[in-house]
Amino acid sequence: MTKKTFKFASAAGSQISGQLEPPEGAPRGWAIFAHCFTCGKDSRAAVYISRALSRAGIGVLRFDFAGTGIEGGSGEPVSFASDVDDLRAAAKAMAAAGMSPSLLVGHSLGGTAAIAAAGELPDVVAVATIGAPADLQHILRVFRPNDLDTIASEGEALVEIAGRPFLIRRSFLEAVEGIDVQKAIASLRRPVLIMHSPLDQVVDIDHASRIFVASQHPKSFISLDTADHLLTNVADANYVSAMVAAWASRFLPPLTADLPQVEVAKGIVATETLRGTFQLKLRSGEHTLFADEPVSVGGLGTGLSPYELVSAGLAACTVMTMRLYANRKGFPLERASTTVQHEKVRDMMPPDRFTRTIVLDGPLNDDQRARILAIADRCPVDLSLIRGSDVQTELSNTSQAADPAGLA
Repeated sequence: MTKKTFKFASAAGSQISGQLEPPEGAPRGWAIFAHCFTCGKDSRAAVYISRALSRAGIGVLRFDFAGTGIEGGSGEPVSFASDVDDLRAAAKAMAAAGMSPSLLVGHSLGGTAAIAAAGELPDVVAVATIGAPADLQHILRVFRPNDLDTIASEGEALVEIAGRPFLIRRSFLEAVEGIDVQKAIASLRRPVLIMHSPLDQVVDIDHASRIFVASQHPKSFISLDTADHLLTNVADANYVSAMVAAWASRFLPPLTADLPQVEVAKGIVATETLRGTFQLKLRSGEHTLFADEPVSVGGLGTGLSPYELVSAGLAACTVMTMRLYANRKGFPLERASTTVQHEKVRDMMPPDRFTRTIVLDGPLNDDQRARILAIADRCPVDLSLIRGSDVQTELSNTSQAADPAGLA
C-alpha cells in the first residue's frame, strides 16, 4: 500500500508529521522505527526496514525526532529524553487510531531510545536494535572538546556532526550522565534482537555484547559482518530488513485472511508444444490456454508470459474478492476492473513489485470506495504473494506421451 502521512502531538506539544507504511494485506501488527542520531525518517535503514516489515504484514510509523533539523525541527535542541518521550507519544497516538504498536525497531541511538521507551509501553512485545550503544556516554565521542566546554559554560552550543548543525544543551549532557541504559535493558523483560557489525567504526561491537548480556531471554544476536554503521550498502540494508521481519514474525499473531479462499487451484499441466523455444500448452480440467515469451526474447508471442500469468491471477483474484465483498455489503458496484503490472525493482528485497490500478464503476460513495479498495489488499492471491509459499518438486516416473499437448 502507499505510504501515508501520520501526524501526532509530541511530548512537548509540538506537531510531528511522520510517514506511515501500512501493512500489505491483512494487518499482523504495527511498529515504530527510531532513526539514528544524525539520520532521519528517510534514511536508507529506516526506509528499507519499514518497507520490508510492511510487506510482511507489519505496518510501520517512522518520524523525525526534534533536533534533527528535518521536518521543521531546525533550531530545536537534541534531547535523548524527548526522543524517548516522542516514541511513547507516537505509540499513544497510534493506539488511539486503532494501530497500537507491538514492535519497536531502533537504529544506533534510536535503538537505545527504543529500549528506554519500551519499558512503559505494555503493548510492545518485542524490541530490535541495530548498531545501538549500550550507554549514552558513547555519544560524547562525536563532540570536540571545545564544544563540551562551551555547552558546560554557556548552557548550549551549535555542534556540527556529520556535516549538519545540532543544537546541544547542558540538559543533554546531564541526561547522558543520569540514564542507566543497561539497567533499562535488564528490566525490559521482552524479546530483544541485537544486530551489530563487528567492523562498526562508530559504535564498537562491545556495545552489542553488553546489551546482549544485560537482556533477559528470549534474546537474539545477528552479526552484520562487514556492514558499516549507517548501512550504506544496499545489500546490508536488505539483509537487516529481512532479518528483522523474520525475527518479529515469531512474536506477532499469524497472518489471517479476512475473506475465505474462493477456490484452491486444481492441477495445472504445462507441456511443451515443441513449436518455438518457449510455447507451452496449459491445461486445467476442461480449460486450455497457451503460454509463451515475446518475440524479443526468442518466443513466438502466442501467449502470456509466466509473470503475466502470475499478474493475471492477482488481477482476477482482486476483482473477484471486491465483487464478493461488495455483494455481501450491498454496495452498488456495477463493474470492477484491475490492471496489474509487474517489475523488478533494483535494490529492493525481494525485488518483485506488482502494481494494481483499480477501476470501480457505479454510484459508490467515498466510504464505500475506500472499503472496497482496502479489501483488495486482502485477496487470497495477494496474501500468498506477500507471505511466500512452499514449493515442492518431485520427479515422475511416468514418461510423456508422443503428443502430450494434443496438438498433432
